[in-house]
Amino acid sequence: GQPVPNPFTRYFHFMPKAWHRFEVWTNHFVELVAPFLLLMPFRNMRLAGGLIQIIFQFVLISSGNLSFLNWLTIVPAIFCLDDAFLVNNLPPIAQKIALGTPATQSYIQGITSGAANLSQAAPIIRTITSIAFFILVAKLNLNVVRNLLNKRQTMNGSFDKLRLVGTYGAFGVVSEQREELIIESAKDINGPWKEYNFKVKPGDVRRPPRWISPYHHRIDWQMWIAAVSGRIERSPWLYRFLLKLLRQENDVISLIDGDPWSNTPPEQELTSNGPPESKTNGDESNTSPKYIRIEKYRYKFYDNRSNTADTSIDHKGKSPYWVRERVGKYFPRQGVVSADMLEEIVKANGR
Repeated sequence: GQPVPNPFTRYFHFMPKAWHRFEVWTNHFVELVAPFLLLMPFRNMRLAGGLIQIIFQFVLISSGNLSFLNWLTIVPAIFCLDDAFLVNNLPPIAQKIALGTPATQSYIQGITSGAANLSQAAPIIRTITSIAFFILVAKLNLNVVRNLLNKRQTMNGSFDKLRLVGTYGAFGVVSEQREELIIESAKDINGPWKEYNFKVKPGDVRRPPRWISPYHHRIDWQMWIAAVSGRIERSPWLYRFLLKLLRQENDVISLIDGDPWSNTPPEQELTSNGPPESKTNGDESNTSPKYIRIEKYRYKFYDNRSNTADTSIDHKGKSPYWVRERVGKYFPRQGVVSADMLEEIVKANGR
């Protein structure tokens, strides 16, 4: 699943199966075949390769909040589009804004008059250089291709002394099911437990996703990575994070969508059905939590088509955005933890 979905992710998710098959084949073509067009010494191939990458990245941007990754990928693809192509394909309004001065007008005339020459074969030196570069990169990537075909792939590694080429991937494995870590705290070991909501990470089942790209909410991503990484020992930063939440430290609370134990936002008590309910209680608003835990839930998009008579629709006629079910405890595996217990764990881990 997506680390952080956006408002359009659910629409992409419920597209027909034929569309998803087309997406898979398109993805394989764009990532395995089309990149070679960028290395070709022929203008039309280079333009086609650049446009394919740019269009593909914009599709990815529209389907989920993948931070600045896709925008950075667009940057080198833009360099495949030469001046003649950009000038000839700029909308009239953009031409007046960006190219309206006399100096730029003369520059445009020089480019457009020589556009025909650009479509011809490149100068011999440039052609030889491009072909030599293509051969060099192809040779260096032999080990990269062998690694890709290996059942035990090496992620984010290099295979030559100068580190000119290598393997890169934001995620080694993308799970088919969405599991979220939900942090809850209480002032009494028997509850009630209050849930911490994050700024963009799924939590409250009635809250729709936000559009944040190209911005990056790192803590929300880290929570998703911790969920797919397995046991908490693989994400030891969580120990200190939980400790700071119990202590209600402002620098950490500011990273999430408020403290459920403060006056703003109002208290949110976790109900047995999942979504938190707002409740204001002046006597308890300043009470600090003493215990904390992490529960794991499996999230799915709520499907309006198959849940028309669902009782989860609220009094305003609004249906939930997510459906979730509890998977089990994530940390601790039994009972709960207090600040003193977390301090001992942090000291033992040295972080």
